[in-house]
Amino acid sequence: MKRIALLSQRLANQIAAGEVVERPASVVKELLENSLDAGAHRIDVEVEQGGSKLIRIRDDGSGIPKDDLTLALSRHATSKIADLDDLENIQSLGFRGEALASISSVSRLTLTSRASDSGESGGWQVEAAGQDMAATLSPAPHPTGTSVEVRDLFFNTPARKKFLRTENTEFGRIDEVVRRLALSRFDVSLSLRHNQRTVHQLHSAQSVQEKQRRIGLVCGPAFLEHAVYIDMEASGLRLWGWVCLPTFSRSQPDLQYFYVNGRVIRDKLVSHAIKQAYRDVMYGGRHPAFVLYLELQPSLVDVNVHPTKHEVRFRDQRLVHDFLFRSLHKALADVRPDDQLATAQGSASAPPHVPSAQQSSLGLRVDQVTGEILPYSERDQSAPIRPTGLGSQGHASGYGRSIWALSPEPSSAQLQDQAAAYQRLVADGEVPPLGFALAQLHGVYILAQNAEGLIVVDMHAAHERITYERMKSAVDAQGIRAQPLLVPVSVAVSSAEADCAEEQASALAALGFELERVASESVLVRQVPALLVRADIEQLVRDVLADVREHGSSQRISDYRDELLSTMACHGAVRANRQLSVPEMNALLRDMERTERSGQCNHGRPTWVFQSMADLDKLFLRGR
Repeated sequence: MKRIALLSQRLANQIAAGEVVERPASVVKELLENSLDAGAHRIDVEVEQGGSKLIRIRDDGSGIPKDDLTLALSRHATSKIADLDDLENIQSLGFRGEALASISSVSRLTLTSRASDSGESGGWQVEAAGQDMAATLSPAPHPTGTSVEVRDLFFNTPARKKFLRTENTEFGRIDEVVRRLALSRFDVSLSLRHNQRTVHQLHSAQSVQEKQRRIGLVCGPAFLEHAVYIDMEASGLRLWGWVCLPTFSRSQPDLQYFYVNGRVIRDKLVSHAIKQAYRDVMYGGRHPAFVLYLELQPSLVDVNVHPTKHEVRFRDQRLVHDFLFRSLHKALADVRPDDQLATAQGSASAPPHVPSAQQSSLGLRVDQVTGEILPYSERDQSAPIRPTGLGSQGHASGYGRSIWALSPEPSSAQLQDQAAAYQRLVADGEVPPLGFALAQLHGVYILAQNAEGLIVVDMHAAHERITYERMKSAVDAQGIRAQPLLVPVSVAVSSAEADCAEEQASALAALGFELERVASESVLVRQVPALLVRADIEQLVRDVLADVREHGSSQRISDYRDELLSTMACHGAVRANRQLSVPEMNALLRDMERTERSGQCNHGRPTWVFQSMADLDKLFLRGR
């Protein structure tokens, strides 16, 4: 072994650069965060050859005083924290004081700035070439703000340069960094140029419409067409932003932007909560799209757990996880067909939603052949929605009968009153979102007409979702029933899992488990949920304990229950080639308008699609 010696400043900076400066995109991220912390309202980014040749970033922030320019290139030099209290209440994006020092150690860096309170007519410039870190200071003309120019990245560390990808790949990563930061600060104008070509020109956004315009430029117009705006607050936490409907799922998680107090992060706890919220409506292997912002007290989150600050640690992880899950779960459940139509049309001209009580009193349909006003029958809203021929297990025992018990036909006087009421609704434009049934196509699809165009419904998928939601509500009303084991099962676990079973006994009891610690690394299972009495008890207990340790809760029980109910609902739903009457089709449409998550079936497939008259006119080239 060699003798212990202090590393040179150059080598120490290059080692630190390995943590901070991974590629050109890392340089852009660090410098953009510095500009935002300096209060910039406009930032211009220019790169050449994917950032390996040149990265130039200009801002109009507060600038750096002359006496601090040289110090800014030193390690652990920062103006953002001064003591331990500041470290526990971080409100800035960058605070480690390593970015400029690390960047200058592996590149030729020029830093030019003019402080807003300097009182001087020009700015000052400092240069470092990455060799001995000796910085030279000289006067230079510059407006208020800062410019950082990074040339020949990794010129003195060829081993690092060999690991860079192609120019297009490296620029793609820079583009993604700019996109993420553009969505974090709507009030800042951003521009990006690559090889003298303008890629992004984003103006500041203040109103909701301007923010949506920026999101459309960054995420694409299709994102906004399928996005729902949410804003929820509870327990000192606020979640707002845009979440896309499950039908706009992605094969890759490439449209997922999550911010904590303005800092973009990728956190396992956050990802798990969002995945659970989409569990019931997302097709297998697909990924949701969202732009979400979580706001909380800075003291409740630790952002100093990763060199690149991509990960955070929440003080109360269970509270944050449950808040995210419940907020998104409720937001997705509350989306009704009229909301989807309004989102799809992108205006307030979507057909208004007729209140349920008003729909029940009308009970009407229009004969599209004769134009005559006829009744459609509607079931009692409180009645379970299942075929009349279903047995106790939800399987169909006969599809020869009507799938719903129809109401008695109204008298002629009632029909006249209903007809008059319907004419008033039509005159006011108050047609139900999913309209009224026209016909059934090949025994599979329902064709309906609303105020704006054509609705096509997959009747099996729609009925499957309605049945599934009703069955879940019925089971939730009964709670989780536990089943004591005749012979308790001994499970070998780690000491940490045994501690968790002992500390979280009440939480596990609420899930239907009764666990008793009998040794330092062993627990005795005396009771399990009745639904899982035939499952693998040992594996189930280990999975539940692992979930509770990591996330503070477990969804294993509800997952298994929902999977069972989903299978029953699928078998119990109306099948293809089952001929429905017009009243039955209308009853299904009304149920869809009242049911949570009715836009997707249990497997995540869409249950209905909408074609406006304008879309249909385009298909047939009308108006040309």
